[in-house]
Amino acid sequence: MAGRRKFSREFKVEAVQMVREGGFGVLEVAKDLGIRPDVLRRWKRQVETAGLGAFPGSGRLEPEDEEMRRLRRELQRVREERDILKKALAIFSERQR
Repeated sequence: MAGRRKFSREFKVEAVQMVREGGFGVLEVAKDLGIRPDVLRRWKRQVETAGLGAFPGSGRLEPEDEEMRRLRRELQRVREERDILKKALAIFSERQR
C-alpha cells in the first residue's frame, strides 16, 4: 500500500486557480492532475474560507491559532511570576514578625 501523497502549497493553489479562474471544471482539473475530485473540492473550500492563509503546511499555524498559542504561553509565564511573588511576600511577612 502506498503512503499518503503530499502536495506543495503552490500545487494546491494553482489547482484551485485552474478551477476558479481558468474556466475548467473540478472533474477535468482533477483528472488532468491525477488527484481525486473530492480532494480538489476540499482545497477549493479551504481557499474560499481561509484565503491567503490556506494550506499553512506542517508545523505552521493559522494566524489566530498562533496568537492563541502565544497568549497561552504568556499567561502561563505571568501565572508563574505571580506565584513567585506570592511566595516571596509570604517569606518576607514571616520575617517581619
